Amino acid sequence: MEVRAFTENGRVPVTVMHVDGNIDSLTADRFKAAANDAIAKGARHILVDLSHVKFVSSAGLRALHDVLNQLRGLDTDTSVSDEDVRKGINDGTYKSPHLKLLSLSPSAQVAFETAGFDMFIETFKDMKTAVASF
Repeated sequence: MEVRAFTENGRVPVTVMHVDGNIDSLTADRFKAAANDAIAKGARHILVDLSHVKFVSSAGLRALHDVLNQLRGLDTDTSVSDEDVRKGINDGTYKSPHLKLLSLSPSAQVAFETAGFDMFIETFKDMKTAVASF
C-alpha cells in the first residue's frame, strides 16, 4: 500500500490522501503514519481517496476512526461537545467536518456501512464535489 498526499483548495485547504492498495492489518499502521504526517504538517481537513483500494478491513476502519478522532481533537470549535456529536450521530444529523471519503469500492462500501461509519463520515464519488463539501 502506498499513500500520496496533496492539497486541493476549496473553501479551506483539503489534504487529499490517495491510497493505492488495501488498508488492512498489514498496512493500517502505514496509513495512520501517513495521516499523522499530514496532520503534523497542518492538515485539518482530509479527503481519503479510496479509488484504488479494493478492501478495507476492520484494522483499516479503526485507522480511519483514529484519524477522525485526532482531527476532531484538534478542532478549536468548542461549540460542538462530545455529547452533541454522539447525539448527532444517533439522530443522523452529524457528519464529520474534518474527514471524508472518496470512491469506495463495493466491498469497502459494505464494510463501511456494516460498521456504521456512514452515520458520521460522508462519502463521495466525485473529487470536485467532495472538496467543495468541506
